[in-house]
Amino acid sequence: MLLKVAVQMDHVSTISIAGDTSFALSLEAQRRGHQLFHYTPDRLSLRDGKVFARLETLELRDVKGDHFTLGEPVRTDMSEMDVVLLRQDPPFDMNYITTTHILERIHPKTLVVNDPAWVRNSPEKIFVTEFADLMPETLITKDVREVAAFRKEFGDIIIKPLYGNGGAGIFHLHEADRNLSSLLEMFGQMFREPFIVQRYLKEVRAGDKRIILIDGEPVGAINRVPAEHDARSNMHAGGRAEKTELTQREREICARIGPSLKERGFILVGIDVIGDYMTEINVTSPTGVREVKKFGGADIAALFWDAVEAKRG
Repeated sequence: MLLKVAVQMDHVSTISIAGDTSFALSLEAQRRGHQLFHYTPDRLSLRDGKVFARLETLELRDVKGDHFTLGEPVRTDMSEMDVVLLRQDPPFDMNYITTTHILERIHPKTLVVNDPAWVRNSPEKIFVTEFADLMPETLITKDVREVAAFRKEFGDIIIKPLYGNGGAGIFHLHEADRNLSSLLEMFGQMFREPFIVQRYLKEVRAGDKRIILIDGEPVGAINRVPAEHDARSNMHAGGRAEKTELTQREREICARIGPSLKERGFILVGIDVIGDYMTEINVTSPTGVREVKKFGGADIAALFWDAVEAKRG
């Protein structure tokens, strides 16, 4: 089965191929003979009920500095595609949400991965709160009195933007830190949305585990260890990847959330686990596929396309 696959992503010229999951998924699609097309979200249009984008043919090479060739842009009816990969990075803002509304017009006749309506309705730091007993204590608010009370109760806390990504804007505040008021003022000026506050988990010093699930089943994991003087374990923020295995507790977490992921049509998901607690469910453009394979784990890109091809069949 040969498919026409359009990848909605940040421009291919800007990615770092060594750890980019969109690149890994596209490379595997190319290996299977699927026809690849590339476009950025700003080229997506809705005209009289039909969805169009200016697509470029895409050829990939696993060569740093020479990893792609693009054809000329051609205005294309997106219903002609078999699969669209929704892969641009957050922030999960109104621009992102608008693309899900547009792509919903062609799904599921054209299979959009992940399902755009459920991506829109499942922000990663809010969706996870459906499983409150699996999480550390968590507060979502803009009320400074609520934040102050939360810190008084738990001492060390983490504060981060509700719709951010890649470790940007994450702060670890100790119980006696005098910067809380200034930080909340800054967040209030920068973000219209509430922010998220969580009890600090000291286990993060041993790593923040990214677990990848395909169609609701765990298929691989990588541990991300923060740098010595940083609270963030994200690879973009200097975290170090290391080989890992799933614990019994992590398998229990995956078993709990798996049915909900399948119900929402989430083929590719990455969850973050610190110690015994899940902190996020990433459904927009989860990463970690290349790192898992690098450390001897499963070829998740191949498992992904097995699942997509089964749904298209």
